[in-house]
Amino acid sequence: MTATAYARAVAALDSVAWRGIMPGLERTRALLAALGNPQVGLRGVLVAGTNGKGSTSAMVSALMMAQGLRVGTYTSPNLHRVSERLAQDGEAIDDDAFLAVLNQLAAIETMLGERATRFELLTAAAFSWFADEAVDVMVIEVGLGGTWDSTNVLHGDVAVLTNFSYDHTDVLGPTLEGIAEDKSGIIEPGSTVVVGETRPELVAIVEARAARVGAAAVWVSGRDFGCEENRVAVGGRLVTLWTPGGRYEDVLVPLHGAHQGANAACALAAAQAFFGRPLDPEVVQEAFAGVQVPGRLEVLGRRPLLLVDGAHNVAGMAALGHALAEEFAVEGDTVAVVGMLSGRDPSAMLAALAPAGVAALVACQPDSPRALPAADVAEAGRALGLRVHVEPEVVAALAMARTLVDARGLVVVAGSLYTVGAARGKILAAAVPWEDAGR
Repeated sequence: MTATAYARAVAALDSVAWRGIMPGLERTRALLAALGNPQVGLRGVLVAGTNGKGSTSAMVSALMMAQGLRVGTYTSPNLHRVSERLAQDGEAIDDDAFLAVLNQLAAIETMLGERATRFELLTAAAFSWFADEAVDVMVIEVGLGGTWDSTNVLHGDVAVLTNFSYDHTDVLGPTLEGIAEDKSGIIEPGSTVVVGETRPELVAIVEARAARVGAAAVWVSGRDFGCEENRVAVGGRLVTLWTPGGRYEDVLVPLHGAHQGANAACALAAAQAFFGRPLDPEVVQEAFAGVQVPGRLEVLGRRPLLLVDGAHNVAGMAALGHALAEEFAVEGDTVAVVGMLSGRDPSAMLAALAPAGVAALVACQPDSPRALPAADVAEAGRALGLRVHVEPEVVAALAMARTLVDARGLVVVAGSLYTVGAARGKILAAAVPWEDAGR
């Protein structure tokens, strides 16, 4: 395979992005039928919810691998290369295999009556590759919603619903009840449902769906499993988790933010539900200790402190603000580099950072046709009383932020994983000067 061939295949995949979001499972089912329905017979865990899907998926995958299983993990979006979305045992699909499956799908798609979306093609690619690799279990992060997301062609053994908050309200909702109803669409007959959401009125919607379709069981955070102790530790959090089958004390989760305790509880409950028995405490300790989730409260520099976080909605930004205040208080100024996609409320998202003491904002915009103009982000920042700078290009915005703080300060990049991906790539490539850069 040549680099040119790979680049052409990815460019062809990217060219269908203009088709946008087209809810429905018919196109995915047609693609998979032409591939021989590779997803049939494969066991899987589906992870849906508004926030925490990526982290929870990574933790579930780690727990499965620690049990000796071959694990296929499908996540979105990617940070740097689209092939990152498909991984086996934590390693992204190699370029040759990715090119082969893309070419196969390109040939099939031309024969279909209705052209598939980019996400549908990637979903079909994931199921096809996982079947070829004969994985023991798939951990599948749902893209948008649940009921009509293309990942919902999989009959999952376990359905995880991390939480419900406002996001993509142009497609979902517009109420929290509507969002909960849509995301609960991943629940299948015989599946065990793991619910991280705790608000009774929303849990009731999940339980009603589970009863209608004949789910095997519903486990709810705080009732059937949970996270008790959740303390700041060197390099992450020290948590005590409990499930219907056991209690796990002083588990190190090497991720920042108190919300990762809730994600860890969901992941552990999902793994126990999948295996049908409690996991050995040593296996749990080993699995969590090795979890990495790039782009989620990730430390990339020390002097000044540099963090990147994929918070992309109000609830995510609130979790980021809480984590900054609890774990990353600094003596100097805190500057936020923020770029968002359209459909977001920049005023509400920036206001959620207020507890973290953000003094200045560098408004930018991710490299996406759906990017919210940097001027809109800047206007919201000024209305909140922040010192505002505008630098539309992400890397230039990061460089500007660096000039606004001394070695005692903090720069945090957030607003979209596309913004984080652009900044992270340049930081790791040392394209932006940073003392003591690196993890």
